[in-house]
Amino acid sequence: MTNNAATGKNTGNSRNGVSRKTIIADDGYVEIDTPRDREGSFEPQFIGKHQRKIDSFSDEIIELYGHGMSVRDIQSYLEKRYAVEVSTGFISTLTDQVLDDIRIWQQRALSERYAVVYLDALVTSSRQNGMVAKRHLYVALGINMQGQKELLGLWGQATETARVLPVEYTH
Repeated sequence: MTNNAATGKNTGNSRNGVSRKTIIADDGYVEIDTPRDREGSFEPQFIGKHQRKIDSFSDEIIELYGHGMSVRDIQSYLEKRYAVEVSTGFISTLTDQVLDDIRIWQQRALSERYAVVYLDALVTSSRQNGMVAKRHLYVALGINMQGQKELLGLWGQATETARVLPVEYTH
C-alpha cells in the first residue's frame, strides 16, 4: 500500500499514517517511516515490527553466498524478495569479510594433544566454473583434553581417497 493508495478505502481498514522509528544499521542510525492501517494488520517485509537493528540482511547475504549463489544471483534475489537494489560491490565487501575470518581460523594454533580425532568425508555439491559438481569434503574433528569438540580442518577433493590428508603423527 503506497502513501496515496486508495487500497482499503471504505473497507474499515484504511491507512492510518506512519510510525517513525530509528533503526541501527551497519552504517549507523537510520530514521524510517512504517505505514500503519486501522486494524494494525500491516506487516513490514524488510524491517519487522519492533525490530530496531538490521543485522539479518548482511547475514542473509553471507548465507546465500555460502550456499553457492553468485554475487549477481544474490543481487537479483534481493531485488525480487525485498524490492531493494544492492550493488555487487557491497555484496563482495560482505563476502570478503567472511574470507578474512576463514583465513584467521585457518592460521589459528591447535592444541598439542586431542583425546580423540575423527576423520571422515562428506559428499557435497558445489559450484565450479558455473557448473554444479560432486566433491568430497574431508572433515577432521578433534575432542580436546577438556572434552570439547574442535573442528581441526576441512579439505576438499573431487574424489574420495585414503591418501588426501597430510597427516603427521608424533608421540
